[in-house]
Amino acid sequence: MKNAQIKNYLLLAILAITAISCSDLEIEGKDRIIDTSTNEGGIFNGVESVPASLDNIFNRLGPSLLSIGDFNALQEITTDEQLVPTRGTDWGDNGFWRSLHTHGWDSSNGAITSTWNSWNETIFLCSEVIDPRSNASLEEVAQASFVRAIATWVIMDMYGQVPNRAPDEGPDINPVILSRTEALVSVLNDLDIAISGLPSAVAGDMDNLKRGTKAAARFLKARVLLNSGVYNGTGNPIGLDEVISLVDEIAADGFALESGYFGIFEESADTETVFWLPTNVGALIYGALHYNQGIGGWNGYCTLAEFYAMFEGDAANNAPGSGQEERRGFVPGIDESNETNNGIGYGFLIGQQYNGDGTKTKDRTGNDLIFTKDFPGLIGNGEANGIRVLKYHPSKDNGFTNHGIIFRYADAHLMKAEAILRSGGDATALVNELRVLRGATPLGTVSENELLEERGRELYLELVRRTDMIRFGQFTRNWEFKDPQFIGDETKNLYPIPSNALLSNPNLVQNPGYY
Repeated sequence: MKNAQIKNYLLLAILAITAISCSDLEIEGKDRIIDTSTNEGGIFNGVESVPASLDNIFNRLGPSLLSIGDFNALQEITTDEQLVPTRGTDWGDNGFWRSLHTHGWDSSNGAITSTWNSWNETIFLCSEVIDPRSNASLEEVAQASFVRAIATWVIMDMYGQVPNRAPDEGPDINPVILSRTEALVSVLNDLDIAISGLPSAVAGDMDNLKRGTKAAARFLKARVLLNSGVYNGTGNPIGLDEVISLVDEIAADGFALESGYFGIFEESADTETVFWLPTNVGALIYGALHYNQGIGGWNGYCTLAEFYAMFEGDAANNAPGSGQEERRGFVPGIDESNETNNGIGYGFLIGQQYNGDGTKTKDRTGNDLIFTKDFPGLIGNGEANGIRVLKYHPSKDNGFTNHGIIFRYADAHLMKAEAILRSGGDATALVNELRVLRGATPLGTVSENELLEERGRELYLELVRRTDMIRFGQFTRNWEFKDPQFIGDETKNLYPIPSNALLSNPNLVQNPGYY
């Protein structure tokens, strides 16, 4: 990227928040523990303030989940859903982005290190609150248990082994290591504590849903159970009946599918949002937009033509009324200007782009800005190569939103359908209920492959694609620009333990396939 092309002050603020240098990307991670306790003589006496500690814990969640360089990149760019091609010198960054998409990462990768450090730190901070010496209330313990379950799940899912450090233990103590199966037990135990002690959810009450609720904890438990066959190494998930009952309990709190797909990602209340965070999602917007679109962008993130092809509609045209399903979005045309939305479309942006006054957007050389499906490769790309994807929208009056959705009922709905399918039942009716609502043709039957594709269509850019592909046995398959040597390489289902973590803790053992 070139910051000279980005003159909007709002964008500069986002750049500062994401801490990503546009000319020389360096994603650093350092081993650290932030001690928030009243610690006298090296003895843990509890955190100084439980409410303040919980505020800090929840404030960390948004950037950890929704920045574009760490967890988000590991969940999305490593799949068939997204890539960041090098455009001249823009987005080269010493091959960082390309290595994620090709599966050529190693144990020194900055995103892998930073994600490991951040989420392990969150686990420790939650454990400090949960410790009886902090004198937290039952609900406060439940909130900390909920976030610790999220953080432990991230480490378990991505790295397969989880360091476990007690609040009493300082940096001089090597944490014991939970195996993946032990971590699975720990996560489920924390979620049971959370479900017991968290307040009930109120669908549509957005203030209620930005912290942990029973519905949010049930949602995560359903997700963990559905993936448990991966985590316990058997390939057979446990608790499929419980997944169904958990989703039914979420629905009993008033959560339901809602029409108006892109409206769900606005700040207004809806029945689909189960858990959200008041965090800046500007990076998810600017990462995709061209430098000259609306309020400016970074011209990075794209999708593959094969992912775009999963959606109904004219493959070469995403203008309104071109037969596409709602979730594919649309690109406003020259006669459909919309100043409120800066002329920028929703969903998948392909073909000629337009300004808010209906005129054609130009690239930096003055040519019409026409996004194409195809790339010459991961390097050597022009400004317009690649379909851009937007779920959150840069409206004229807002520019960005502080409303990041983490759990959504449509995901729970599809988890229930999958649990039914994996139990030998028929998931067709549930899947078609969603498809009809989204303006897609009903399916005659639903297999595992159709269900994975439906999850891709409904939940793109919602941080689940890698985990979904692993569960369905598709993460190691071929897609455009994946390095052939890594096709079928099951060791890529886990990330390596970062090099500095191995050096600092001899209890860790590097994952197979890495050094």
